[in-house]
Amino acid sequence: MDYEPSSGDSIRIKTEKGVYSGIVMPRHAFSRDDILLIKLDSGYNIGVPISEIKDMDILEKAEKRSKSSRYVPKGRGPKIGLISTGGTIASYVDYRTGAVHPAVTSEELLFSVPELADIADIDAKVLFSVLSEDMEPRYWTYMAEEAGKALNSGKEGVIIAHGTDTMGYSAAALSFALSNLTGPVVFVGSQRSSDRPSSDATMNLLSAARVAASDLGEVAVVMHGETGDEYCLIHRGTRVRKMHTSRRDAFVSPNSKPIGRATPDGVELNGHRKRSKGAVEVRPDFEEKVALIYAYPGMEESVLDSMLSDSKGAVIAGTGLGHIKSSLIDTVRAHIKDGKSIVMTSQCLYGTVNMNVYSTGRDLIKAGVISGGDMLPETAYVKLSWALANLDEGIGAFMKKNIAGELGEARYL
Repeated sequence: MDYEPSSGDSIRIKTEKGVYSGIVMPRHAFSRDDILLIKLDSGYNIGVPISEIKDMDILEKAEKRSKSSRYVPKGRGPKIGLISTGGTIASYVDYRTGAVHPAVTSEELLFSVPELADIADIDAKVLFSVLSEDMEPRYWTYMAEEAGKALNSGKEGVIIAHGTDTMGYSAAALSFALSNLTGPVVFVGSQRSSDRPSSDATMNLLSAARVAASDLGEVAVVMHGETGDEYCLIHRGTRVRKMHTSRRDAFVSPNSKPIGRATPDGVELNGHRKRSKGAVEVRPDFEEKVALIYAYPGMEESVLDSMLSDSKGAVIAGTGLGHIKSSLIDTVRAHIKDGKSIVMTSQCLYGTVNMNVYSTGRDLIKAGVISGGDMLPETAYVKLSWALANLDEGIGAFMKKNIAGELGEARYL
């Protein structure tokens, strides 16, 4: 080939499998030197082995494309707030140049995903830009305040773009911090960025917009429901967990079922809470000194004591029906006597805690340990964090009460 393509160039290539036209995409950490990545006119990315390219024509150089004006469609439909917090989805590909940028305005989002304008009138705002693994309780407070403000100012729904690693924690946090929801608060992320082949960013964002415009009245997570591009699942914010490091359908609802699905044809909801009337109540405070402790064989008393000493309350992810090593019970009892709330969940994820079956469990009950039922350990951790910051008493009763769909029916078999 006489022509060496540059990022952002519009080209047409010919291979034995066919002719393809599109924009040359920038290389990234997963790129191979022998693969040319192209954004097709359809919006999909393909990787073409350079050895298979028979002919290549330049249609327009990136420099010329970057000078041309871009059309930004005007959104129509319900007014939806979009809050960006960082993560893979909070970036877009500039189709003029092929470069990847953080999306910081509604115009950039609509230019990147123009189909959004057919669903809603998007009002985007960057609240902060934090890596998912760096998320902290104080950020839950900011998100809850901003989401509540958006809904109380007349927005029909709110989308929160968030990194996937800790999205389940944040969704649970806002499920407790926001009540009497007048519209959906929809968390969305992507497993693969917009410049990678098979990116899930566009479909996830479009699905989240459809859900944000629906009759849902609770916090939810919307992500791919299978490896293809048929539908996204709608998970309740207190029931969702990331179960795979990289698959597009990484999110599931253990011990429960998704509350719906979103397709290009619309949104199907089932067993959900509907929109409320009036004003959204925002109670966004969280106690940061809460521990989430994973019990393991051989755990020493000094280790558990140290973790509990540095906290104002703790959730233990115990084994089986909710157990820890019997020699640790005295340590737990001592901290409960000091006024700390300790909640027992299970590492099993499916099923529910039942500390009445075996002697160790019964001893934990006598020591004052609170059953977490079938709550996910991370949901129980968030719930306890909220309770300690907002309640003066009755923590045990509150943890056993179903507030936002976090607890299901007690099933032991």
